[in-house]
Amino acid sequence: MPPKEPTLDTPTPSDHPRVVARSQVDPQTVLRFLPTFQRVSAYFATEVRGFDRLPDGPFLLVGNHSGGILTCDVLAFWAEWVHREGPDRPIAFLAHDFLFKIPRFGDMLTRLGVLPASPTAALDALDAGIPVSVLPGGEWECLRPWHERNRIDFGGHSGFVETALKAGVPVVPLTSHGSHESTFVLTRGERIASFLGLDRLRAKVLPIVFSIPFGVGPALPSLPLPAKVTIEIGEPLDWSVWGSDVAADPEMVAELYDEVVETMQATMDRLAAETPWPLIARWTR
Repeated sequence: MPPKEPTLDTPTPSDHPRVVARSQVDPQTVLRFLPTFQRVSAYFATEVRGFDRLPDGPFLLVGNHSGGILTCDVLAFWAEWVHREGPDRPIAFLAHDFLFKIPRFGDMLTRLGVLPASPTAALDALDAGIPVSVLPGGEWECLRPWHERNRIDFGGHSGFVETALKAGVPVVPLTSHGSHESTFVLTRGERIASFLGLDRLRAKVLPIVFSIPFGVGPALPSLPLPAKVTIEIGEPLDWSVWGSDVAADPEMVAELYDEVVETMQATMDRLAAETPWPLIARWTR
């Protein structure tokens, strides 16, 4: 059972580390891991569209989260980012705090520019001119049932809206299609999680999946199926006209949240119609 993934709605711990400076992002570490990112991208025949839509300055990249335990979207996009922008321009991917407590692994993430997820970390990075990538749906979305594979579901996490408004940066929708067909989540297992009292550990799900080689059972790291993944970067949404004060208006935050979800859902619907069976498309294109 994976730990609950924090989002920009997650409270900031009092001892939360500040954002890494540009000098702490080590280009050599980025280049060392680039071949791994590229192999992941190639395994899923990943296609990244709309890269030229990304703004030059800081922005908040808001993506959907798919693929179960081993998601490929982030690594595939990262490979494209380094290929196009080079290792010297950092982009901050927000990740779970517990990863930074793993000896050596946390240091490696820091050198790659990865940050523990929190509103403070996101705002610090954006203020430093560093683009930030956030996956508001977290575990709720990446472990959604297979029959909901083409649904954008952030679970009501609207913290990214407040962050973008406070930072005064554009929101860039990033829609990924196909990666949720690399695994088969049968159910999130909310009732099982509740019955076992996992909510006390901030875990609302205990997903049941069909995987290779384990068959049907609780989610474990397993071999993802090589479904074709298409990632499309949308047009930036400029909310600067609203001003930072809007971040304190729940109705306006909800309206802007819906705008992002509806925009991404329209893109998802179009990509799903274009490639209805990613597993087959992986071998026929």
